[in-house]
Amino acid sequence: MSRRSTSNRSHSDRVKKRIAGHLEKINLFAAGIDIGSESHFVAVPEELDEQPVRSFGCFTADLEAMADWLVKLGITTVVMESTGIYWIPAFEILESRGLDVKLVNARHVKNVAGRKSDVLDCQWLLQLHTYGLLNGAFRPDEQVCSLRSYRRQRDTLVGYRASHIQHMQKALRQMNLLLDNVVTDITGKTGMTIIRAILNGQRNPVELAKYRDKHCKKSEEEIAKSLKGHYRDEHVFALRQAVELYDTYDEKIRACDKALEQKINTFDSKDDKDSQKPSTPDKLSKKRKSRCAPDFDVRSELNRVSGVDLTDIDGIDENTALKIVSEIGLDMSRWPSAKHFASWLGLCPGTKISGGKVLNRKTKRLPGAAATAFRLAAYSLTRSKSALGAYYRRMRSKLGAPKAITATAHKLARLVYSMLKHGSQYVDEGQEYFEQRYRERVLKTLKQKAKDMGFTLTPVETAVG
Repeated sequence: MSRRSTSNRSHSDRVKKRIAGHLEKINLFAAGIDIGSESHFVAVPEELDEQPVRSFGCFTADLEAMADWLVKLGITTVVMESTGIYWIPAFEILESRGLDVKLVNARHVKNVAGRKSDVLDCQWLLQLHTYGLLNGAFRPDEQVCSLRSYRRQRDTLVGYRASHIQHMQKALRQMNLLLDNVVTDITGKTGMTIIRAILNGQRNPVELAKYRDKHCKKSEEEIAKSLKGHYRDEHVFALRQAVELYDTYDEKIRACDKALEQKINTFDSKDDKDSQKPSTPDKLSKKRKSRCAPDFDVRSELNRVSGVDLTDIDGIDENTALKIVSEIGLDMSRWPSAKHFASWLGLCPGTKISGGKVLNRKTKRLPGAAATAFRLAAYSLTRSKSALGAYYRRMRSKLGAPKAITATAHKLARLVYSMLKHGSQYVDEGQEYFEQRYRERVLKTLKQKAKDMGFTLTPVETAVG
């Protein structure tokens, strides 16, 4: 055998070893589960059982039998698709048995076209997970998950209550009672007092106007003029039911507030006492408490458990801060950097590139509650006199409102990541500081361009002198 053929064979062997290393089986005792509404299909390696693919029902007894079977085979890690909410019971039961359960996006584990069945899906999941090709979705720890459930339930109730406020508004309009024209919010003190008086039988607009709160901007004469209407029994009946349902949901929201407070009290406090110092009265007066905020001191509790005050960031109030913490938790080590965090939120440009040409820079469409909270916080900076507000307006004039909201939300996300991970405090430099920095950057660019073209940039005052 020639030396050349021996060299070619050794080179081929080295290439084969490298390729085999790329496809090395990492998870030998893995299982793949195809989640369904009526049954779950589970696949395990063929070497572990004579029947490697089995079907289990969705009843609790069936899920426990599935967990017993996997534990008996020595399975250590399980992967499943995030199908609706059907995965939650199976995930919780398997996790309680000590298994490493990973939840993956169904779009990321798409099967080969033309081969779609429950058995093939679970086997495909098993194959991908065996070679370590799947990454589990983010899921906070159990304590944060519980807080998130309470907060999401509260948001649902707030939405239901808002529907009945609209029903109240409709009934008032049908009676030509233009209460919304003279009060900012019909569920405020003045509005609800007048509405309850109407339900108690009061029809005199002058007497109803006397329930005006002293802080109301409209006079009693204007309010009395708006309350002269046509009272029909069916419309009063609809108004009464809307108010009763509004009160019911308001009571349930208060119960959610108590549960939220009890749950957040179970969180451990940060050791850094200096970071828990309350803000100054001037800082507190900048942001009014939202009417939709929970009925307890959310800001102080979040400051205690996180060690930082997220409400110091312009655009983020206590309700937004609670939503962000309940969605992402307090452990920022799940993301290696702020860039990874922004990418997970879907607040960074896309990288759709082919042949060296950028095809699309659109952000990923991820309907996450945390990203939505950041976007709403960014939109609230429209008239803010802070540096973030100046940044948003600068981006809006340059890119338009939608992209400006995304860019500002990205900046807010990076600030929150830095504060929660490093315990740093946010200090607003002000709108003037941002404009001055922007002016300096523009002047530096202009001077460099003039220098490259052989010119010198001279201020107007100097040139005139």
